[in-house]
Amino acid sequence: MSNESACEWCGGKAAAGSGMVYWELPDGTRAIEIKNAPAIICSECGMIYQTDMVTKEIEDQLFLVDMKKINSSIEYKELMELPRLLKRNYFDFSS
Repeated sequence: MSNESACEWCGGKAAAGSGMVYWELPDGTRAIEIKNAPAIICSECGMIYQTDMVTKEIEDQLFLVDMKKINSSIEYKELMELPRLLKRNYFDFSS
């Protein structure tokens, strides 16, 4: 897979990287900061965004872990390594 792709916003040159994102917890009680999340970074318009796959991975993981164990800021890798309360998201009917 090439590291370079077209930006979904402007069509310019974009590349894989990482960035900080803010995410609302599934129960709506608060938002958290996720550091070093995989991202697409456009060198032309400056947009930094997550792919649909990364978005789904984050949302599923937040839905499946004990959210009380997540502080206001967490590294992406640390979030993805948290133990899950369920094996998978049984409420996701998209697949």
